[in-house]
Amino acid sequence: MMKYRFFFLCFFLLVMTQAEAQRNAPKPKGNLFIIGGGSRSPELIRELLRTADLRPKDHIVVLPMSSAEPEASFASIAKEFSTASTQVIGNLNFDAEKVKDKVWLDSLRTARLIFITGGDQSRFMKAVLHTPVYEVIHEAYRNGATIAGTSAGAAVMSKYMITGEQLLGDTSYRATFDKLLKGNIVFEEGMGLLDSVIIDQHFVKRSRYNRLLSALAAHPTFDCIGIDEGTAIVVSGKKVRVAGVSQVLSISDPKELKVTETGHLKMKNLRFSIYTDGDSFMIK
Repeated sequence: MMKYRFFFLCFFLLVMTQAEAQRNAPKPKGNLFIIGGGSRSPELIRELLRTADLRPKDHIVVLPMSSAEPEASFASIAKEFSTASTQVIGNLNFDAEKVKDKVWLDSLRTARLIFITGGDQSRFMKAVLHTPVYEVIHEAYRNGATIAGTSAGAAVMSKYMITGEQLLGDTSYRATFDKLLKGNIVFEEGMGLLDSVIIDQHFVKRSRYNRLLSALAAHPTFDCIGIDEGTAIVVSGKKVRVAGVSQVLSISDPKELKVTETGHLKMKNLRFSIYTDGDSFMIK
């Protein structure tokens, strides 16, 4: 019995030490600008550049690794930036050879704005996870850079990243889920720039309510946020501001979360909010 008490005490102390370290860790000086996909209005691009607070000698880096056509993806966003900014725009399409390139990493580290394009979020994470690129993005964020992304580039912001796949029944990809069942949603490790928030994208356009509810059931202590196309959330610490032409939906804090004998999810009295341009709210 004493042995088990000792192990329990050690485990408790470890958990408390980790929690204290997280509370005392320096807060990032940067911002997150997370776009739900779709077309980006000139006003939204200008808002992104204002958020980044670019100075004359600052530069922008685009990371197109999510895209199956990285050059075209870079060209598209670079054209939009160029209409509203005179900053140098770098295209860093990191692969297995380039993830340790000191020149590329220094360019990433010193960028004032880092933009992650759309495509496939799993493709992006396969390129950067467990590499210096991952660490440098976090370093840049801590030091004041704005980290932005759209569509897949939005999904990667979360610690638990939605892949879009279902595990149960018909597992062929579809825009939304056709079931609300325990264990139906697939997560992979994301960038973890948001450690208590799960992001979903193209939200209203593709009616992804079932998918986000599945994410909430899997992580009921998290804030689950769906961002529609042409719309962004600007995250500064724990404060979130909405910008763009459509809506942002937030769900959290379900009560009496249960699973039936058939695996169906049920919950009561969850927080459910819908926000539009100019609205602000807090996250955990």
